[in-house]
Amino acid sequence: MTSKRKAPTGILGFPTAPLNESGNIDEKALAINIDYLIREGLSSIFIACGSGEFHAISRLEYQRMVEVAIETTDGRVPVYTGVGGNIKDAIELLRLSEDLGADGYLILPPYLVNGEQEGLYNYYKTIIQTSELNAILYNRDNAIVNLNTLQRLVDEFPQIVALKDGHGDMELNLELVQTIGNRLEWLNGMPFAEITMPAYANIGYSAYSSAMSNYMPHISKMFYDALLEGNEALVSEIYVNVLLPINRIRKARKGYAVSLIKAGMEIQGFPVANTVRPPCIPVESGHYQELKKIIVSALEKYPVTSEQTTNL
Repeated sequence: MTSKRKAPTGILGFPTAPLNESGNIDEKALAINIDYLIREGLSSIFIACGSGEFHAISRLEYQRMVEVAIETTDGRVPVYTGVGGNIKDAIELLRLSEDLGADGYLILPPYLVNGEQEGLYNYYKTIIQTSELNAILYNRDNAIVNLNTLQRLVDEFPQIVALKDGHGDMELNLELVQTIGNRLEWLNGMPFAEITMPAYANIGYSAYSSAMSNYMPHISKMFYDALLEGNEALVSEIYVNVLLPINRIRKARKGYAVSLIKAGMEIQGFPVANTVRPPCIPVESGHYQELKKIIVSALEKYPVTSEQTTNL
């Protein structure tokens, strides 16, 4: 990472794609979501990524989501967009993001195909050489770069400021962090990243994407602060009372990594309905009620203080 480039650190904000009764993007609700994350102290906004249902939005919806993010942040924090999938589409979305004023982008995995390392190198190269914006690579699913591939890319493209890991291969992560070191920032992008952050923090990961911050950001921050301060008792307490119970629900159905965020926001009074686009499914009634009980209990144990903002 060059001295002129700065990657996101700390807790990263990943807004949803709120849908109205007609099934279209609710831009007002999206702006509320983004502003809330910023007011709660999240370091950056990642718009139209996984939690924003990148897989299910049109190009026009993508453009409006990015425009809303740029307008709402108003320079308060950097805005990163999601690009990826079909490589031609990825390049078009990157150029659009740059034209709209984004600060950088997260490269999501290519569509469907499992490529060799040379293929992944060329996938990233083709996208990154299109723009001077900050680029973040994403180790996940069918796009897992090894040390040699990552070194080639980092040596060639100073635009690369970070690697986000959503794969969970800790041996590979250790190899990458120990070899490449502070040339990159290291971002934990595992589903419900609070669960794995203690392990990631111990090997040099300094940031994570927080789904829970969309509806209980003060607890995510409390947990991360306790982790950094070595307050093992509080870390364990929040695990038992909040994180592990929510994570059990998340794992109950495929796609809950997205829909559970919206359910939590709806429970907390945000204008975000428990609706998602296929192939994700809404949170089932029983799981919704379980989540509601966990949130109510969590807020009783860890109330929002006067220094923190309210949800609306």
